[in-house]
Amino acid sequence: MTIAVLPEVATDAEDLSLWPASTALLPHGGLAVGGVSLTEVADRFDTPAYVLDEGEVRGRCRTYREAFPEADVLYAAKAFLSRAVVRWVREEGLGLDVCSAGELELAVTAGFPPERIVLHGNAKSPRDLGAALRLGVGRIVIDGPSEIARIAAAVGPQGHQKVRVVPGVSAGGHDEIRTGTDDQKFGLSLTDGGAQHAITRILSQPQLELTGLHCHIGSQITEVKPYLVALRRMVGLMARIRDAHGIVLPELDMGGGHGIAYRPGEPALDLTALARRLRAELIEGCAAARLAVPRLAVEPGRAVVGPAGVALYRVLAVKHTGEKVFVAVDGGMSDNPRPALYGVRYAPRLIGRRSTAGPRTATVVGRHCEAGDILAADVHLPGDIRPGDLLAVPVAGAYQLSMASGYNLVGRPAVIAVHEGSARVLVRRETLDDFRSRDIGG
Repeated sequence: MTIAVLPEVATDAEDLSLWPASTALLPHGGLAVGGVSLTEVADRFDTPAYVLDEGEVRGRCRTYREAFPEADVLYAAKAFLSRAVVRWVREEGLGLDVCSAGELELAVTAGFPPERIVLHGNAKSPRDLGAALRLGVGRIVIDGPSEIARIAAAVGPQGHQKVRVVPGVSAGGHDEIRTGTDDQKFGLSLTDGGAQHAITRILSQPQLELTGLHCHIGSQITEVKPYLVALRRMVGLMARIRDAHGIVLPELDMGGGHGIAYRPGEPALDLTALARRLRAELIEGCAAARLAVPRLAVEPGRAVVGPAGVALYRVLAVKHTGEKVFVAVDGGMSDNPRPALYGVRYAPRLIGRRSTAGPRTATVVGRHCEAGDILAADVHLPGDIRPGDLLAVPVAGAYQLSMASGYNLVGRPAVIAVHEGSARVLVRRETLDDFRSRDIGG
């Protein structure tokens, strides 16, 4: 559906540094993304809504392919998945990393080649493993010792499945999104020998082919060093596997967790530096260990779709409580639980009208019955912010709708794709009819 084909408008690079590259300033305080006015998107499709810039997603996929030309780049579906995103990722030459039968089956039914898919997760259900084997996924990542026998039994004596194993390696990130430590639920411990024992067991199963190691150290990591530390440990483990079992693993997946900026001035991972230094460290480490260099893989999710998304909210109320100003909007923790879960901060912006009022510190809150329902704490908004105003929040493409809930039966927002002046619905808004149709009791 075409909303508007807009003329090119000069952008303010500093002011719009967090926004998709296609973002343009419009007269009277408006913004356009992908050639489409965000105000018109809100008016036509209602709010809350998520706007996803197709060109930005595709461009970020290409950036990864260019940075890692000799590696496999797999999009981490948990960040956000829809049939359109599956198609974009496939057409841009990326693989796919999934964590459930739901993600897997959506991808395959949308046309994604299963052999380019990796399934991982710390607690795979029988349905997850059954779907993976039935559809023929390329790799299953073994995260715990019990999975070895389960997968081998499901494959059967005449079957064959390529697998990886995930040793635990810690580095960086918030406690809730750090995934490689010995006191976390993810991975097999190197310190107590769990990873080494699991590898021995996998190699004893003829129907399982161990193709490599899979390493995920956490999320929102903005420095290269933790990845280099993790890579050295993985190369060391590969050398020990070679010495103990006489096999050289051909694959090394360094996972994702690539950090992005959510507010002006925040650091982001330097992708070019990461690619260059990972490759150099891998070559040097393998030479020192007398190992053939394995094929590298990385798994960006947030770094692909996060900066491509914009959340749109309508202001419902403005409350002055002492020195505090609360700006309540028509969404909240049901469509973005991340601030409540691990304290992330955003930079909302008034759009649709140009204010001459000076800035005032305000806290943007949601509509839910929770004190922790805060979308953006202590941000600068115009002093005359009022009900009916439209707020746009950049860097909203990852881990928002994918983590949304049915709290208060508000309903999850729609996802609107914008590209070259056109807008279309990717995921429709959840409605009361959806809730009623699922509630079959009486």
